Amino acid sequence: MNTNWFLIINPTSGNGKSKKSWQHISSLLTNQSIPYSFAFTEYSKHEIELVHNAIKNGFTKIISVGGDGTLHHIVNGIMSQNFVDTTTIQIAVIPIGTGNDWVKTYNIPTKIEKSILILKNGKSILQDIGKLETENNTVTYFNNVAGIGYDGYVVNKLKKLKRFGGIAYLLSGIAGLLFYKKTDFKIEINNQTITEKCLMTIFGICQFSGGGMQFTKDVKPSDGLFDITIAKNLSLLDLILNLPKLYNGNIVNHRKVSTYKSNSIKVSPKTTSEKPFIQADGELINSGSVNVSVVQKAIQFIVP
Repeated sequence: MNTNWFLIINPTSGNGKSKKSWQHISSLLTNQSIPYSFAFTEYSKHEIELVHNAIKNGFTKIISVGGDGTLHHIVNGIMSQNFVDTTTIQIAVIPIGTGNDWVKTYNIPTKIEKSILILKNGKSILQDIGKLETENNTVTYFNNVAGIGYDGYVVNKLKKLKRFGGIAYLLSGIAGLLFYKKTDFKIEINNQTITEKCLMTIFGICQFSGGGMQFTKDVKPSDGLFDITIAKNLSLLDLILNLPKLYNGNIVNHRKVSTYKSNSIKVSPKTTSEKPFIQADGELINSGSVNVSVVQKAIQFIVP
């Protein structure tokens, strides 16, 4: 077993901030006597391959240097390997990204120096991981928030707007409000079937998504249950009038929003011609129907 940390750096995170900050990060790790090896990602989802190789070479402690997407792919690398039990792996995060949503649940600071001190002095917790099974038997894991419908549409738009930084979430959200067509869904949850025209259905392990928005009501990241939010036929006016509630979490109290707790859920469009987008941790995953389940207490995360 290699006791060093293995850093995976996405040089494009934060519009190139990861790459620009690397020398500073390296110096801080050395000054804190934190032994490490590292690798830069070179293409989309390269993190998965880097994680597999690192674990194969005995590393069990991994640092994500980047945004929510980098962490998402690292988690998928851990969950898809079969060399070691996933619960033996530790992940720490130096957050350099556009949204940095996962770290908000745990109050991990975005300042590099402070995040490295947490890496050195923090504690580890075992967190749940979500599992998405989409059409064509595609399996994807997520550590924060996933969803189908409007939020997937927004993530699809976001790909072209990330160069604008944090405002990209607002711009893509506005585009979604103007152009997204609500879908008639069949939702199977807790032994009941709900048929509803929906803006979106959200599956939350943690609290924040979309650059700080809160669509989840009462998350407990290690209780084996999703915090599920079904936003029904919300109109453009509904969302504009309730914009502050999207960020303070009170949107879940709206009369057109329902919340549930469950360890699994299946969401399908009523007609096969509809293919709503599915997102996980701000990454576009697939479209169509989705089965979602919890892998309880799957990976150790370093938190304050």
